[in-house]
Amino acid sequence: MVKFGLQFKATLENVTKVRPLGNDFRWFLKLKCGNCGEIPDKWQYITLVESVPLKGGRGSASMVQKCKLCARENSIDILGDTISPYNADDSERFKTMVQFECRGLEPVDFQPQAGFAAEGAESGTQFPEVNLQEKDWTDYDEKVSESVGIYEVTHQFIKC
Repeated sequence: MVKFGLQFKATLENVTKVRPLGNDFRWFLKLKCGNCGEIPDKWQYITLVESVPLKGGRGSASMVQKCKLCARENSIDILGDTISPYNADDSERFKTMVQFECRGLEPVDFQPQAGFAAEGAESGTQFPEVNLQEKDWTDYDEKVSESVGIYEVTHQFIKC
């Protein structure tokens, strides 16, 4: 078992607490087989609410898959207690947002989509429908009459 951290980096304008919303948040990943190195072309998603039993009664994981090239069974599990928000103080720096426990897989790419939430830095206004698929998001905080945004979203994976 190897743990990988997904580090998030963005420039925040008048927002804080950027985070995945709900246990059904979809983490879209590209995963590399640790045995043969195969990386499927398609994005795969995992969520906290989905749990699949592992062979041999060794617990469960968010996703279990058989490699199409070498037929090895691999798994990845979201470590729910590691999910943390990206705050205004973190702006323009990498911060680990979530960790994954991997058996035979390595995450190599992440595609942010809809399902993020944020909060107005000054006002506390909730923005529950933040879509980061375009790597940028903007809105307007009426409580403080300011534009808000998340820009230049990028990521990297680290071994934990």
